[in-house]
This record gives sequence, C-alpha cells and structure tokens, in this order.
Amino acid sequence: MVAKKQKTEKKIVTDSNIPVKQFYKKPTKSSKEEPGKFPFTRGIHAGMYRDRFWTMRQYAGFGDAKQSNARYKFMLEKGQTGISMAFDLPTQIGHDPDSPQAEGEVGKVGVSISSLKDMQTVFNGIQLGNVSTSMTINSTASTLLAYYIAVGQSQGFSSKQLRGTTQNDILKEYVARNTYIYPPEPSMRLIGDMIGYCATEVPQWYPVSISGYHIREAGSTAVQEIAFTLANAIEYIQTCLDRGLKIDDFAPRLSFFFCCTIEFFEEIAKFRVARKIYAKILKERFHAKNPKSLQLKFHTQTSGESLTAQQPDNNIVRVAVQSMAAVLGGTQSLHTNSRDEALALPTQESAKIALRTQQIVGYESGITKTVDPMAGSYYLEELCDEIEEQTWKYLKKIDKMGGALKAIEKGFFQAEIRQNAYRLKKEVDDDSRVLVGVNKFADEVEAKQNLLRIDDSLGKKQEKAIKALRKSRDNKKTTKALSKMQSIAESDENLMPYILNSVKAYATTGEISNTFREVFGEYRPKEIF
Repeated sequence: MVAKKQKTEKKIVTDSNIPVKQFYKKPTKSSKEEPGKFPFTRGIHAGMYRDRFWTMRQYAGFGDAKQSNARYKFMLEKGQTGISMAFDLPTQIGHDPDSPQAEGEVGKVGVSISSLKDMQTVFNGIQLGNVSTSMTINSTASTLLAYYIAVGQSQGFSSKQLRGTTQNDILKEYVARNTYIYPPEPSMRLIGDMIGYCATEVPQWYPVSISGYHIREAGSTAVQEIAFTLANAIEYIQTCLDRGLKIDDFAPRLSFFFCCTIEFFEEIAKFRVARKIYAKILKERFHAKNPKSLQLKFHTQTSGESLTAQQPDNNIVRVAVQSMAAVLGGTQSLHTNSRDEALALPTQESAKIALRTQQIVGYESGITKTVDPMAGSYYLEELCDEIEEQTWKYLKKIDKMGGALKAIEKGFFQAEIRQNAYRLKKEVDDDSRVLVGVNKFADEVEAKQNLLRIDDSLGKKQEKAIKALRKSRDNKKTTKALSKMQSIAESDENLMPYILNSVKAYATTGEISNTFREVFGEYRPKEIF
C-alpha cells in the first residue's frame, strides 16, 4: 500500500514577513503593564479615548492661499478638530512661483505659500490661538514656522499661545522623500535651532515630527519603519544634547508621525512596540526624568500607497480598516485618506467622507470605551514580542554603524527599504498578494470619476502676485534683514529670530532659502548601487 503524501501547509506571514501561527495559546510578558505608566505599551494616558478623542486632523492644501482657506473652513465646520497643511513642491524646496524650477508645480500637490502675505490669507478668519495646526514641511520648516508665528502675532496671539507641529524631519528626506535642499550638517543645525527656539519661545509647539510614514510608503516593513524612525529620533536628540540643551527641556515636545496600512493586527502591534522601545531609550540611554519625555506622542495617516486608482470606492473600506487599527494602536492624532487620492487631490465631498470615517470610528464603533481593547490577544501580544526583538536588532546594528546619519550616508536604510519594496511589488505581480479590484475582482470598465483639477493658470497668477509684493514692500528693509540672517548663518547663533525678522520684512520663501543656499550649499546624493 502506497503511503499518501502529506499536504504541505502554506506559510502565512504578515506584511513584514513575520510567520503567523494557526492559533496562539498564552499571554506574554507585557500583559501586566498598565496604560499611562512606563513603558506606555498600552497607551500614554491612563484614560485614553474615554477622556478625550484623538485630534481629527485632515491633511489638505491646494492651489493658492484663498482656495485652501476655504477648504480649511469647510472641514472645521464639518467637525475637524485640527488643521493639517499640505504645501506645493516649490514651497517645500524653497522656490518662489516665478522661479524656473517652480514651473508647472505651483499649487499642484499643496498650497502655494511664498510670503507672509500668503500665510495671512490662508488663515484669514481662523484664529491661531484657538486651533492646532500641523504643517508637513521639512527643508523650509523654519521659514513656515516663522510665517505662522508672525500671523499669530498679527491676530493678537503671542508665540507662547500657538499650538501645532512642523514635520521638520530632514533625515527621512534623504532616505525616502527627497524634498531636501541643504546638506545634512546645516540641515541638522536648522532643526536644532528650531527645537531650541521653540523650547522657550513657542513652548506648546512640536518643532519636529519624526516620520516613519514616508519610510513605510517607500516600501519598508513595519519593523523597519519603527527602527529607522527611532534611530533618526536618537540622532535628533543627540544633536540637541550636543548643543547644550537638557533632555527634559525639549523631549516632551518631540512628536512622531507613522503610517497605518492594511495589515490590521501588525499595525496595532507596531504602535504599541514603538511606544515601549522609545520609553526605554529615553529612560535608559538618555536618562530622562520627566514622564512626558518618555511618552511617544504620534500622528497617524492611513496609507496612501495602499489606495488604488481602480475601483476607488474600495478605498473607503481600506481607510476604515486602517483608521480602526490606528485608534486601537493608541494614536494622538489621525488623518484619513480620501477615496480618490490615487487619482488626484481629494474633492471636498471625498474629504468629508474621510472625516466621517473617523467620526464613525470614534462615536459609533465602541472601541473607544475601554483603554487598549486589544490587550491580551494571544496573537497580538506575540506579534508585539517579535516586532520588538527585530527592532532592537536593527537599532543595535545602526548604532554599530555610528548612528542614523552614518547609516543613511552608507545607503543602509535605502537598501533595506528597496529590498522589501521589491518583494512587495513582486508579490503583486505574481498574484500571491491580492489587491481587490486590481489583480483580482477587476472591472472591465471603470466608472468615470469626478476629480479635483488645479487650474494651470494658477502659476501665472502667483507669479504676478509675488512680483507685486516685491514692488510694494520696503526693499531696503528686506535686504537688510536677509543680509543679517546670512551673517548669522555663518556663525553658531540661533537663526530663528533672524528668519522671523526676514519674514516680517516680507522676504519670500525663495529669497530666504536662496540666502541659505549661498552659505550652506545644496545637497547632491551619492550614487548608491
């Protein structure tokens, strides 16, 4: 009698390639931890959403300042609880609308902000002392923060009353996003200046939001997202300490920004582990004493990369799943992507549906009624242990290389991300990874979509506006402010007061950035094979 061949069980893994067992038997070492207490695995607040929901902060910005102002007001009227600003590429990389480098890009992927006048328009009728604003801006973050401070002061609010965040994470730009201007050393100097300035002058502001989001969207695993983000955080913290700042003077105002993609349990575990490891790093490596210094506070955005141009209404479901994972993971702030973002900037109606998704999760789902409702899940807890172990391995390896900056210069982060991105793409191409509506359950004919279109004439309109500004301002005052700022850039003195003076003299985003280009030069990445 011939023996039957045993059926080989298909290996099931998470998006980060962590094996998934058929079932899980027992709770693990973190099951005795409490929310609001070190190491904060179960949340940074004892009451979490029982006491207060996360900030519902929808990312928006397009066209000129007037158009974006109307969208911000609309979303605030619909129940959004914080503003999140998207800037166009010229603003992000320090070019004015009349620069040849800005041609075809003005107002396309975000709002065009080229002067204090634009910033005053974008916040017309919005009281900055009463709202929290997040700005996704990096290379020109110091300039945009200066605009914001100046607008707040013109409305009667001191800088000490302003609340919000500047992303200002240049290290991940060299790794994943590429909207850098200056080389790493002067870029880190600008970030250090902002952190030091905000510690005393804008104490309710988060001057840096250390971002795993773009690392994940570039193709990293969940483990790599945490490890590389925390390694970057260590680099920023050390930069501040080397400048003479004390850890508890600035660490409470450090924040983070993570992606939440579709692997539900792994994403929840990722957020829990990130809090735990960060708390241990701050306590054991940097000897922080203030409990607030140990708390990893983070904003989450659902994954734009996971959205599909095919059958875009399916994206509403994807975003709902991702937003639930972010909330179950304990986020402090959340942006939910819109259904049409794989095709264009979101329409007003799509943005409203994305906001309503958050509101339904918060008010109707019941998952906010208890703190850390996923705790005790055998599967989740074991995932946490595995992610934690792999993350520590990465952090030790990066330390041996000399830290995040050295690892980035060697191309280590980039190579690791590329390898995983290739794996994911290969799985989609060979149909082993299902994308509903793309490589399975596809429609032969796609329904026509109503998309937001940015008028190509906007660039010319903004060109005229910037030229009119240069004619109407006191150019002697502007030149003097820029000249003083340049001389300070050549010293070790904090640049923020001089950037603020230049902004108030109506220096433009491009003029301020070009002044720094003269002193710092521009970054050109090495070819890495």
